[in-house]
Amino acid sequence: MARQCGRRKFLTYSCSTLAISLLLKACASSQLKTTQKNLNNSQSPTVFNPSTAGGSNQRIKIGILHSLGDTIWISEGSIVDAQNMAVEEINAAGGVLGKQIEAIVEDGASDWSTFAEKAKILIDSKQVSVVFGGGTSASRKALKPIFEQKEHMLWYPAQYEGQECSQDIFYTGATPNQQIEPAVDWLLANKGKQLFLVGSDYVFSRTANAIIKEQLKEK
Repeated sequence: MARQCGRRKFLTYSCSTLAISLLLKACASSQLKTTQKNLNNSQSPTVFNPSTAGGSNQRIKIGILHSLGDTIWISEGSIVDAQNMAVEEINAAGGVLGKQIEAIVEDGASDWSTFAEKAKILIDSKQVSVVFGGGTSASRKALKPIFEQKEHMLWYPAQYEGQECSQDIFYTGATPNQQIEPAVDWLLANKGKQLFLVGSDYVFSRTANAIIKEQLKEK
């Protein structure tokens, strides 16, 4: 029987995920501080320091970067709402490391160059400790080189095509073997033996359909 995740459990997971992210950055800070103490500050990567995070007012700043309008908002809107609720619940419970979390929201506007630009603003100008964002594979592909170059942390919350790994990105969404392939198996067992593959002309659809074709060859 399929397991369902209720609102309370979902919020619990969201809060835990956000707290763990910030605590991991805090642990990494002490190690990086020792190895980089002789580097020029302008050349060292952005590192979360719990004693100085968020500047004044004892706040830890995080970035939320999604498309806030047009049709993509249908899928990304619920993600933004969940992220904001997680921040509210963590703050109500006392925050992280004794500090309140401040969410700075930016609009990627369904434009991949805008996503890259807003990511740089969040990291360099707003000096956020971590960014949660990118609702599509195309936006994630635009963000990936930015976060790798700056050695900053991105949490990518949506399902994706897999076949990608980065030490600066935490992928929390389902991959094809967790979502698409089981669905194909169910369709073949319950609905028919022929499939017609349809998708938008971009990385997710192309990769997912290629995976499905390989899956069908094994049947």
